[in-house]
Amino acid sequence: MDESKRATIYLDAEVHRALRLKAAATNRSMSEMVNEAVRMALAEDAVDLAAVGQRVAESSVSFEAFVQDLHDRGRI
Repeated sequence: MDESKRATIYLDAEVHRALRLKAAATNRSMSEMVNEAVRMALAEDAVDLAAVGQRVAESSVSFEAFVQDLHDRGRI
């Protein structure tokens, strides 16, 4: 870690135990594991935001209109 900041987080007791056991089994710190998990979640968010950006020009259809169209076409 280049620069780290201290933070207080509260974990469910069972999640904490699982994280502690996995950290010991993999010879990693809990901080390393939490940082990796947060990075992965943020990377997934970035992918989702990019997909939304690519679809911004698409027209939207309300749920009600979609269901009505399915009904009108005999699909439901």
